[in-house]
Amino acid sequence: MNSIITISRQYGSGGSEIGRRLAERLGIPFYDNDIITQIAKENPFQDSSFNKEEDHMANSLIYSIAMGISSYNLKEFGGMAMTMEDQIYMNQSAVIRSIAKEGPCVIVGRCADYILEEDENVMNFYIWASIESRIARAKKIYGDSHTKAQENILKIDKKRSSYYKYHSGKKWGHYINYDATLRSDLFGIEGTVNILEQMIISKEKELIGENLYV
Repeated sequence: MNSIITISRQYGSGGSEIGRRLAERLGIPFYDNDIITQIAKENPFQDSSFNKEEDHMANSLIYSIAMGISSYNLKEFGGMAMTMEDQIYMNQSAVIRSIAKEGPCVIVGRCADYILEEDENVMNFYIWASIESRIARAKKIYGDSHTKAQENILKIDKKRSSYYKYHSGKKWGHYINYDATLRSDLFGIEGTVNILEQMIISKEKELIGENLYV
């Protein structure tokens, strides 16, 4: 097993659960937004002013900034002007690259597909679903009303799209950026995991076969 799997997903599509189950199935580590953010906070930049400001913002604006606000608190950092969001992104990018170097894993979100695009062992997937199924899932899991679920879907998807576009310059969810896009409400959570697992295994076998003839 050599593959590093990244999963981008629409809010309410079950992408995080799919990633977690896939990691369990393959017996490899799983990392999502919360885990990556926590690791990044435990291993911040060495710049003391950044550390102080990050601590101050941790319980207020840091997460919304990390989700796609492109201008906040412009300051000098490392000889160039950087926003707080840029600094957070750089720190999280370093964490993601470090995770990938350790070996096979599943990483959900945080532009991992773009950050690791030069790694030949990476497989990138995008999980989406119909708006109806996403509303139903949000209502079931979070107890939201129909209206609240719909509002959160639109708001969070917009933030994820903006975050991805801001850092990668690419369109979030566009098929060309991924090895495959899957509709989770069509195949179901477990069915989607099965499909991803088979795709990964097929790629691993193909690489083994190629190496036999090198």
